[in-house]
Amino acid sequence: MVQFKSLRLTGFKSFVDSTELRVEDGLTGVVGPNGCGKSNLVEALRWVMGETSAKQMRGSDMSDVIFGGTSTRPARNVAEVAVVLDNAERRAPAMFNDHEELEVVRRIERGGGSNYKVNGKDVRARDVQLLFADAATGARSNAMVSQGKIGALIGAKPSQRRLVLEEAAGITGLHSRRHEAELRLKSADQNLERLEDVLVTLESQISSLQKQARQAQRYRKLSESIRQTEALLFHIRWQEAAKRQNEARELLVAGESAVRDLTAEVTRATTRQAHIAASLPDLRKQEAEASAALQRLVIEREGLDKDKQQIETQMAQLRARVQQINADLAREAELANDAQGALDKLKYERHELRDAQGGEDDELDDARERAAQKALQVEELEATVDELTTRAAAEDARLKSVQQRLSELGARRIRLTDRYDEAVAKLDDIRVEADFSDALEDAEMALEACEETVEQCKMAIEDVEMRLAELRDREDAAKIAENDARDAQRDVEARKTRLIAEIDGLESLVKSSGDDEYTPMIEQITVQGGLELAMAAALGEDLDAPDAIQSPTHWAGVDPSTDDPALPDNVLALARFVQAPAVLNRRLWQIGVVEDDATGNWLSRDLQTGQRLVSREGALWRWDGYRILAGAELPAAARLRQRNRLAELRAERDEMDDVVAESTERAETARDNVERLNDQITEARNAEQEAHRAAREADSQLSRAREEIANIKRDASAIEGRLQTAEEVVNRTRQDLDELIAEQEKLAATPQESSEGLIEIKAALNEKRADLSDARADQMEARSQLERMQRDMSGRRKRLEFVENEIATWNERAAGAGDRVAQLRERQEEAQMELEELELRPDEIEERRAILSDRIAMAEQTRKDSADALVNAETAQREADQDLKDAEQKLADAREGRVRCEALLEQAEQYRRDLIERIRERVNATPDQLADLAMLDQNDALPAENDIEARLGRQSRERENLGAVNLRAEVELAEMEEQKNTLATERDDLLAAIDKLRNGINQLNREARQRLNKAFEEVDKHFQQLFVRLFGGGHAHLMLTDADDPLNAGLEIMASPPGKKLQHLSLLSGGEQALTAMALLFAVFMTNPAPICVLDEVDAPLDDANVDRFCRLLEAIGRHANTRFMVITHHRMTMARMNRLFGVTMAERGVSSLVSVDLRQAEVYSQKEQHELNLTS
Repeated sequence: MVQFKSLRLTGFKSFVDSTELRVEDGLTGVVGPNGCGKSNLVEALRWVMGETSAKQMRGSDMSDVIFGGTSTRPARNVAEVAVVLDNAERRAPAMFNDHEELEVVRRIERGGGSNYKVNGKDVRARDVQLLFADAATGARSNAMVSQGKIGALIGAKPSQRRLVLEEAAGITGLHSRRHEAELRLKSADQNLERLEDVLVTLESQISSLQKQARQAQRYRKLSESIRQTEALLFHIRWQEAAKRQNEARELLVAGESAVRDLTAEVTRATTRQAHIAASLPDLRKQEAEASAALQRLVIEREGLDKDKQQIETQMAQLRARVQQINADLAREAELANDAQGALDKLKYERHELRDAQGGEDDELDDARERAAQKALQVEELEATVDELTTRAAAEDARLKSVQQRLSELGARRIRLTDRYDEAVAKLDDIRVEADFSDALEDAEMALEACEETVEQCKMAIEDVEMRLAELRDREDAAKIAENDARDAQRDVEARKTRLIAEIDGLESLVKSSGDDEYTPMIEQITVQGGLELAMAAALGEDLDAPDAIQSPTHWAGVDPSTDDPALPDNVLALARFVQAPAVLNRRLWQIGVVEDDATGNWLSRDLQTGQRLVSREGALWRWDGYRILAGAELPAAARLRQRNRLAELRAERDEMDDVVAESTERAETARDNVERLNDQITEARNAEQEAHRAAREADSQLSRAREEIANIKRDASAIEGRLQTAEEVVNRTRQDLDELIAEQEKLAATPQESSEGLIEIKAALNEKRADLSDARADQMEARSQLERMQRDMSGRRKRLEFVENEIATWNERAAGAGDRVAQLRERQEEAQMELEELELRPDEIEERRAILSDRIAMAEQTRKDSADALVNAETAQREADQDLKDAEQKLADAREGRVRCEALLEQAEQYRRDLIERIRERVNATPDQLADLAMLDQNDALPAENDIEARLGRQSRERENLGAVNLRAEVELAEMEEQKNTLATERDDLLAAIDKLRNGINQLNREARQRLNKAFEEVDKHFQQLFVRLFGGGHAHLMLTDADDPLNAGLEIMASPPGKKLQHLSLLSGGEQALTAMALLFAVFMTNPAPICVLDEVDAPLDDANVDRFCRLLEAIGRHANTRFMVITHHRMTMARMNRLFGVTMAERGVSSLVSVDLRQAEVYSQKEQHELNLTS
């Protein structure tokens, strides 16, 4: 066992200076006044053992454990607690088991976190917590019994009390390890899911990379073709933009002309409208004056009508006032008669009230005395009833407690019986479910079939992809062949077009520039190629003469003569190289052809009359010495070359027709091949998609098969645990049922004895309750009579005061009645005079109204004439305004049209600018370079823009269909394959790790159940013994409740102190509960001894006798379990039983210090001094 040796504190709460508390064998006591810091020692020990809750340390933040300073000492920024452990037996975890002594240090800095060290080496908080958990102690263990821990254990739920058993079983560390394993299992499952997703993603990426390598070359070819097509399209748009700009400029000129014409028309309409508008103010003024005069007269007539109505209203009011005054005079006379009668009645009532007030005070005193006597009698009866009620309730509660316990036992017996039957049935069902061999075998066969299907799908995908790659290669080759064929076709057609153009040009050049009536000789000869200059030098302008005898200049036929001189030796006649009419034979046979100038110069001396020598370069030697040097300008030579070239071109044109037909056929064939391959590629793509779909479905089935096997294994493991748990539940339920039947039989005879005494008490209680009811009725009657008398006295006093006030009021009214009658007479005369004056006014008003009516009729006619004139003028104004508006609208439309024309022109110009920018961005060229980029012939007509756009769209779509082109596809493919293999290996490792973790968790659960059951038996045994020892008799036991699994069960405590029945812990008294809880804690210590036990004032609720038993029990447990106790106490008997004492003082406010004394050594020293005194005496 790891033993605690010492505890050292520095800067922890009130222990600002370094303080060391040694923990040795036996009992160590800590004493001191309240608030001096004793509990800080316990919290320091819990803190160094891994406490993470600031609330458990009585703070809001963990930095509150650092010394906060006092008025004389500054605050500290660091707190440190160290505990030294003895590891001589090597019981610590493996990572700490290399040292015989372990120093665990926890240090915290203000504003930062805390860190742990073991022998100077940094460790995790969990490592420290596991170190103390394996030693059956820790920050939250039951070995740390703080203030209120006994009460918490008493008030805890059964499931919370189970933690005591877990600590006794030493499975606290197992719980932590199981939780950690479950977290790892969850993380491994999540990693496996992510790994499966990554593998699926990698397979799709690998398939994609295999496609990308084949697309690069095709992408480059398509890009070049697209650039050429874009250049052609931009060239067409550039030409169209120029056309649109010219049209917009023409429209703008027309719009400006229309604006000028309409502006003049608006000016004319404005002038007319201004003339009409100038006459309107005078007419409006005349009409307004006439209307104003009419209105004044009408208003004056209405004023007369209102005056008449007002006079009639005043007359009605005066008549009503006279009637009211007459009524008031009659009422005043009647009131004067009634006042004397009211005064007589009030004086009589005052006399009666004064007579009734005599003698009422004596009657009130008698009523009060009777009410007090009745209240005293009621109080005495209520006390008697309360006493009897308390006795009856106590006896009834006792009887109900026994009956309730019997009812609970009966219900629990039924529940236990049902639970036992259910547990047996569940055990049988689990045994039936436990056979998973067939399901596992079927799942493994399904997994093999899925793996085979996946392999087949992969092979099918590879075949389809190879087929698709082959077709794409063939498509690329076919498209290349098609493009080559079309290029060849275009080249051939272009060559043919150029030939035709050149032929047409040459034909127009070789036509005779003279009279077309006669054909010149030059048109009738054919010269061998290369001798055109020689022919032109030999004949010159003679070639322009025809052979027609009608022509003024012509060739006549003269045959060669035998007398004609022969040419020099080795010189060939020009006639051998020329096909010409017979009329030229004699001339041509007298012209010789030499190779070079030197030969010509040498042989020219031998020429006879009429002979000539010519060279291929155009030099001429004539017999009479005439010379033409080589390179001279000879028109005939050019015409001869043109004729020869024309003949060659015509022959080439005839051959080109066949070539064009052949190239067209090849292009059509190539296009058919491409279309056929496109159909095959579409079918292959569909097959590829179907193969991938089948592969994904197969992968999904494979994943489900693997998951099914994992689920079967997991279910098998879970059912194995359930089977073991079910067997334990059956045994435990049978034992609980036997114990319950025994208790039920023992309590069966108790209710009969308690019911007889309860009946007698209830009879006496009913009699006293009847007496109390009568007394309360008398009390209520006396109190009601007293209250009625008080109300009558108060009412008479108030009525007398009211009567006195009324008498005074009637006297005042009688005195003022004469004055009011005189005032009413005077007001009556004034009203009658006003009425007579008003009756004369209506006739005057009616005369004035007749005169005003005539004037109003005349003013109405004048206003009507003015209004008619104004209406006519306003109508003319509206017509002028409408004309001006129409003119202005036309002008606005014209201006708007001009603006639109300007906008069209600006739009056309902007379009050209945008087009220039787009041309630069797209093809990196200027508009002048587009024709060259598009390889256009300037003489050819431009194709339709829609056709080019369609071609560009087709090419762009074809390039877009290629997707992204990756030149590093092969390297990335190899990397992906390697990564896929690595991940597949990791997946297998993860599956193995998951199985291992599940098996480990099941093993931990089995071990925890076994150890908990064993610990329960041992703790129950020790608890029964310790209970008898602490109470000096009685008996008690523990039982597990409310769960099939011991790991989730609750712990219930049943106790029977000496002389009392067996009952739950909650039904015992406070002291009995405390002793019972101590017995349980010490039973845990004896089952799984902790190296240290801290008791913080747990002896406070105990009397001296129980404190003595408590201390003797501590000594026995310390010897038996080798546990070191640290006891914080205020009890003198506990202090006396300690082996050593540490005193905590606070000499300086807010700063704790520690002093110690060894009581054993002090006792030895005391005995030694006593012995020496005896010797000296």
